[in-house]
Amino acid sequence: MGQIQLTQVTKSFGDVNVIPPLDLTIQDGEFTVFVGPSGCGKSTLLRLIAGLEDITSGQIQIDGQDATNLPPAKRGLAMVFQSYALYPHMSVKKNIAFPLKMAGMEEAEQERRIAAAAKALNLTDYLDRRPGQLSGGQRQRVAIGRAIVREPSAFLFDEPLSNLDAALRVGMRLEISEMHKRLETTMIYVTHDQVEAMTMADKIVVLQAGVIEQVGSPLELYRAPRNKFVAGFIGSPKMNLIEGELAAKHGVHTIGIRPEHTDVSTTDGLWKGTVGVAEHLGSDTFIHIHGIPGCDPLTVRAGGDIDVKHGDTVYLTPQEQHIHKFGPDGLRVE
Repeated sequence: MGQIQLTQVTKSFGDVNVIPPLDLTIQDGEFTVFVGPSGCGKSTLLRLIAGLEDITSGQIQIDGQDATNLPPAKRGLAMVFQSYALYPHMSVKKNIAFPLKMAGMEEAEQERRIAAAAKALNLTDYLDRRPGQLSGGQRQRVAIGRAIVREPSAFLFDEPLSNLDAALRVGMRLEISEMHKRLETTMIYVTHDQVEAMTMADKIVVLQAGVIEQVGSPLELYRAPRNKFVAGFIGSPKMNLIEGELAAKHGVHTIGIRPEHTDVSTTDGLWKGTVGVAEHLGSDTFIHIHGIPGCDPLTVRAGGDIDVKHGDTVYLTPQEQHIHKFGPDGLRVE
């Protein structure tokens, strides 16, 4: 079991209110990602759930039980931090075993859990090594292993991949997702990287200034962002938001069109612009186009074989069925 329910939870530091009244339910077995820009309150919210910070008001329930005032050790949760926090003088095995030893668990049960975690994380051959003899990705797996052996109700990840290089981040992203499928345990994952959120989550919680802007599956947020903030945050590259005369033709304050939903031609189209930077990535080319009223530059995602360069004139045609409309309050207009 691993259902977590927050009811009217708030957090203030002195006179500064960082989490206004907030309601959120995370279902048992769900992979939920908290995402948003730096300072949006996502790590604070995770620490409130973990019990590492006291809430100012409201209630936190874990599996139907009031956990608001329980200490972290009594909540049945396991946290994996950005820093690995491993003991450098201990072997991998002893690092993984540490929480079990502190809990006074019998030796035989410790060995069973360590072996199972090591197998799940491909660490069996490294149990006698020390952290200094491991790569960054391996050290992060040890930190995750130390959480797994506790067999918690839920795992809490606080930007666990931030210290890894790009290639390792992709690999660990896949490993954590696979681990979730195997364990079927509730996971809450904090990141500022919306690509991580889109590729890993069952449910994404988008935060801004402590407020939940939208909750939904990755595709729900991608296809129907409820406001301009979510529209501009979810998706890579981000959605183009266009104001002024082009939006007025649709009868709204702002229109949004994703880079992949804009057709580009060197001969004809609705909007005329000039190529600035063209990023050729092989399979895709991201073209940053100037001269489009209300959006400068506007980004287009085209095929990798498109032949454009700085200064070229191009014509754009947004795909009408994929145009998003927003009112002056920033909210989605259907």
